[in-house]
Parts: sequence; structure tokens; C-alpha cells
Amino acid sequence: MSNAAAELPALQVYRASILHFTGDPALHQDAAQWHQDGLLIVADGQVQIAGAYAQLHASLPPDAVVIDYRGKLIVPGFIDTHLHYPQTDIIASPAPGLLPWLQQYTFPAERRFAEPEHAAEVAEFFIGQLLRCGTTSAMVYCTVHPESVEAFFSASERRNLRMVAGKVLMDRNCPEFLRDTAEGGARDTEALIKKWHKRGRQLVAITPRFAPTSTDAQLQLAGELARAYPDTYIQSHVAENTDEVAWVRQLFPTARSYLDVYDRAGLLRPRAMYGHGIWLDDADFRRMNETQSAIAVCPTSNLFLGSGLFDFARAAAAQVPLSLASDIGAGTAFSMLQTMNETFKVARMGGTTLSALRMFYLATLGAARSMQLEDTIGSFAPGAEADFIVLDPQATPLLARRTARTDSLEELLFALALLGDDRSVAATYAAGRMVHARAAASDRPQP
Repeated sequence: MSNAAAELPALQVYRASILHFTGDPALHQDAAQWHQDGLLIVADGQVQIAGAYAQLHASLPPDAVVIDYRGKLIVPGFIDTHLHYPQTDIIASPAPGLLPWLQQYTFPAERRFAEPEHAAEVAEFFIGQLLRCGTTSAMVYCTVHPESVEAFFSASERRNLRMVAGKVLMDRNCPEFLRDTAEGGARDTEALIKKWHKRGRQLVAITPRFAPTSTDAQLQLAGELARAYPDTYIQSHVAENTDEVAWVRQLFPTARSYLDVYDRAGLLRPRAMYGHGIWLDDADFRRMNETQSAIAVCPTSNLFLGSGLFDFARAAAAQVPLSLASDIGAGTAFSMLQTMNETFKVARMGGTTLSALRMFYLATLGAARSMQLEDTIGSFAPGAEADFIVLDPQATPLLARRTARTDSLEELLFALALLGDDRSVAATYAAGRMVHARAAASDRPQP
């Protein structure tokens, strides 16, 4: 939806079951703020207040129009902290593991993103899929081509979305047609920072693809950029796959670990997000805690590529900031509900039982905290940006049958997480404006 759309009413009021978090429900019993019959009040793209209908309705002005979503659940928009928009067209491509998958599918697909028209077309489709699945913010990898970043931010800006993205840095161990240089990659990234970082709701990430495809010189220049622009983001991959870990050991023989490669380059700090983290050791987890670097847990891609199972217990013991991510296109679903489904199973295989409340937290406020954006997105705190979604517990016959028999918030959320997908998202709002509505006319809000 374009910013040129009709002006929004001064006050927007939504009635539904309202849920958001003030903390991690694994640590704080009262972290979930749930109003079974609630109101969400929005003005100028920001949350004014969320609370019980019985307490708030009398304070509404006489001419306020209440959009009625009763029977549905409003939650903050989902936040996906690790995915690759240029890999949209290679989702569900078979390969025996990470490194062959990159060579056979990823690198050839990324070649075309030097073409602005192609990059723009894929960016439009990709963002449409995110919104269809209720994802309103994401940390996105583009390609080595600055044109790919321009295309993504242009598509995001038109919808006024809160997005983080960056140009991939790769100056070795990749095809020549995707190779930049240490100096050229840093120069292009700095130009993108100056143009796009904090322009509206857009944010830039310094993005070394992963340690094997960057020389020491490139990583050091990335670290210099991170120091020069401390409010930018850093994103990369770490300890995803045992073959990859062994390769890093060969390429960086003096580093203590894979994570240490980034640490020595100055790439661990707040606003640094590392995908996977399956094969980190205790010293690595401690270092991530010390630097407040975060891990994006990517269950569907880890299962798809056979990379391994994330250790939730060790991460919790080290108090490492965590969030959930789809990791499109090795990941197999844009939907954060489907991502929760696989997250629960991965955790169970490792001996940890995650509550549905905690999974919803990790996909909303937990992700925002990992990104140092907890005052901006991820909750309904007064002043937060009004990004939210409307979830329909009756979206499918099976979901409707199961949720009719739930007797707690936890059971309701668990059913949505295990049985839900894009069909469960009745509507998606960004900065107070509807940017997606499920196709059926009966799902449109009724004043």
C-alpha cells in the first residue's frame, strides 16, 4: 500500500483479544499482558494505549469508530531476524548440505540482482509474502550488488515498513560474478548507510556473508564501519554447519573459534545479529552475552540442510539474546507461526520445552530487544510504532475445531503456533495502516 493512500482517521480503535509482552515470560510470570476483550488505540502511526475494553471504552471520544475484530487475537507484528530476499525463488531446492546448496542454487540466483528490474520485482513479491504471514519487520540480506539494496529499501519505504537490510560483503571463495573487494565493499556499504540508514523506517546492516567469503582485510574494514557508525546493525552467519566450521578453522588458523573471527574484527556488539549458532561452545556463548550480540535461531533451515539442533538450554544459561528467524530461502516457510512449529520440535529434541508464550515473545518483543529496538517495535507500549497483526483462531477447519476446545491463553497460542500459517493472519498493519488483508470478504473489519 502506498504512502499516498487516503489519510487515516485521527484516532484508530480496534476491539479484539489483545496480547503483548513486557518481558520474557520464561523469567517473569506477569510478562504477558492479555486482555481477552480489549482495545488497541492508535494515533499518528503510534500506539496510544492497549487495555481492557471495560476500562477504556468510556474514555473514547463520541465520534470514535471502533473496528470490531472480536473473536480474533491482535498481537504485535512478527519480527524475522534473519532471511535472504534474493533466495525467494530457490526456496525448496534440494541439496545435501549448506555448502553444496550455496554453490548449486544460491550463487547462481544472486547473479541476477545486478539487474535493478529483477531486484525490484523480487523485492515486491518478498515483502508481500512477509506481510501475508504477519511479519512487519525483518533483518534482510540482499546481494553483493548495491542495486539489490536500493530495490529492497525502495519497496519497503513505499509501505512505510520498519526494515533492516544490507549489501552482502564477499571478496573471496565465491564466483567472480559475485565478488567485490575489501575496499569497494566498504565504500558501497558506507554510501548505503549515508543514504538509507534512519531514512524513515529503514535501517542499514553491515553484512559480511560469512567468514569464509571475506578476507581478513574485508572483515577489518567492516569492523571499522561498525565503529564509525555505532547505531547501524551487523549481520552474518556463525557456526551453522560442521563442514563450514571446519572450513573456518582452516581459513583462520589463529582464531580461537568461528565466533572469534568476528570478535577480532570488532564485529561483536549490541545490534549484531548472528544466524544459527548451533556449534558455538561455552566460551562463545559467554562472549555473546558480554557483547550483547544476538543469535537468530533458524529451525526450518537447520532441519532442511541437516545442520543440527540449536541448544536452547545452553543459550539460556549464558543469557544470550535470542530471536526466531525463517532464513528464507534455506528455510522452508515465510510464516513465523510455522517457524514456531519447528522451533518447538527442535527444542524438544534437545530436551527443552518451550511454552507458546515464550515463542510468541521471541517473535515479537524478544526479537525487538535482540535488535535494541524494544522501545520502537515488538509491543503495545505507549509510543511504540503501531505494527500489529490480527490472528484468526478459526482460519481453517482444523484450527477452529482445536481452538474451540482450548481453555487457556497458552493452549490457544500453542494451537496457533502448531497449526497456523499465513491463512491465520486476517490482517497486517504497519504504522497504523492496513498493508495486508486476507482475501475473503468476510474477514474485512466491520465498523
